[in-house]
Amino acid sequence: MTRVGIIGAGNVAARHADVLSAFPDVTIAGIADTDLRRAEALASKHGTPAYGGHADLLSAGGLDAVYVCVPPFAHGNPEHDVLSCNLPIFVEKPLSLDLQTAENIASEIERRSLPSAVGHHWRYLDVVGRAHDLLAGRPVRLALGHWLDKVPPVGWWLDRHRSGGQIVEQAVHVLDLARLLVGEVSMVHAVPVENTVDGEVDRATSAVMRFAEGAAGLLATSCLLTRKHRVGLEVCADGIALELSETRLLVDGERIIEDDGQAKTRVDREFVNAVQGRPADVRVPYGEALRTHRLALALARSAAERRPVMLDDQ
Repeated sequence: MTRVGIIGAGNVAARHADVLSAFPDVTIAGIADTDLRRAEALASKHGTPAYGGHADLLSAGGLDAVYVCVPPFAHGNPEHDVLSCNLPIFVEKPLSLDLQTAENIASEIERRSLPSAVGHHWRYLDVVGRAHDLLAGRPVRLALGHWLDKVPPVGWWLDRHRSGGQIVEQAVHVLDLARLLVGEVSMVHAVPVENTVDGEVDRATSAVMRFAEGAAGLLATSCLLTRKHRVGLEVCADGIALELSETRLLVDGERIIEDDGQAKTRVDREFVNAVQGRPADVRVPYGEALRTHRLALALARSAAERRPVMLDDQ
């Protein structure tokens, strides 16, 4: 039985707890949160101990792996403390608010040769595999990414110094998919809306991206709306147009292929397989997620500094 500890007790942690508890070979060994009442609420649902901090969870011992599901501003210490216990680690995106924190964690994971994974579950969508097959031999020439949505109902999200902004906290999923289907990005130039309240995230941003293999890209984000309007990635290659979302693939504006809805289960199952030493299809280990994080931070930097940013500037 694989014993998993969870650091953080918010909505994403609860989702992982539900998935993990359904695996017959996994038990949730403890849940920690700086808000003990929140930890207790989630822990009671899964019949496991609650802790008021991750240090207590780790000190209790008996863990085979740890999930770190904390807000963007809380990354760093939890990961290093988990790694100091030589435990495999699953980290929810975004990796951090800055590049150095994430790079230090990546270096420590590599130094210890530990299994790792990051919660870019879009890579596990069934329709992503279908899109990859349809694009075989046809390089993408144009990519259009969107995240047009509302403000999430968490108090820290609108504070750019705590969330990192919409591109880093949300649209990073779309950027990760763009890297997978189109390739690496060499230059970005993001333009934020000009009437944002000081200290708050940009309520809308548009950006142009130049991909290393020659494709052109656009990204549009907004949190001005009252509900999720459009979230996904469109790509155009020779003779084909694909539109991907978390639920479906639209081919040439006509044929709809529905996703099987199992991505959020697969991302956890494959990490557990890796922890158990079994054959595992971990599609986004920490080092791979770091490359996507670097792209998101480059876009955020470009918007803040009002200038283009080359990715080798990071």
